[in-house]
Amino acid sequence: MKAVTPKKKLGQHFLNDLNIAKKITDQPFTYHGKNVLEIGPGMGVLTNFLIKKNIDLKLVEIDNEAVRFLIKKFPTLKNKIISGNFIKMELKTFFGEENFSIIGNFPYNISSQILFKTLENRNRIPFFCGMFQKEVAKRICERPGSKAYGILSVLCQIFYNTEYLFSVAPLVFSPPPKVDSGVIALTRKSNLSNDFNERLLFKVVKLSFQQRRKTLRNSLKSLGIPKNVLEDSIFDLRPEKLSGDEFIALTKKVENAKV
Repeated sequence: MKAVTPKKKLGQHFLNDLNIAKKITDQPFTYHGKNVLEIGPGMGVLTNFLIKKNIDLKLVEIDNEAVRFLIKKFPTLKNKIISGNFIKMELKTFFGEENFSIIGNFPYNISSQILFKTLENRNRIPFFCGMFQKEVAKRICERPGSKAYGILSVLCQIFYNTEYLFSVAPLVFSPPPKVDSGVIALTRKSNLSNDFNERLLFKVVKLSFQQRRKTLRNSLKSLGIPKNVLEDSIFDLRPEKLSGDEFIALTKKVENAKV
């Protein structure tokens, strides 16, 4: 079969190393149920291994040329290859109301959007494993106190246990990207309390890091927090000093102050 032409506008870099593909697909996503969604399969290098597992596998691919290629390569998956943009699709499109794990070699230009959609739908997605630009992958797993620690670090670590698995050099892709890649795994936390305002939490975290050089007292001014509440010592800190639990505590302070 004729290979799929990589499209720059879609951020396509096709993985061609079978050993790396096997390492990704050997991650323990099958412990979290049989439903698995592969995002952006391209020419199916991960699919080669996934199709051999005892799972209910579905693929979502935005590139029509790749969809046609996949249907020819994996005829038994014909009715499980979904053409569309994962970012814009309803989750029930894939497995109805059932939970499912996510796996993929994600295009760099939408990888963060895929993560944010996963976070917003974490009750449906117990496990997530994929390839990112190495800088982004490291940031997701970074701990408080680091300059790399940011919005994705905090939000991912609040809801998931994050693990940086391994790095991948550019030469195993076609075409090779200009940067290294990194593979991460996220396993949803089972003991997380939900006694906080999630929407406000996302807002507090994003506002805090938009002006990360400033103290929280200055970066959160727009929330209209009373002066007496702003006297709390937590507002003396910069956002990279706070753990996920401390951001939850901060969110509760902000919400209670506005009641």
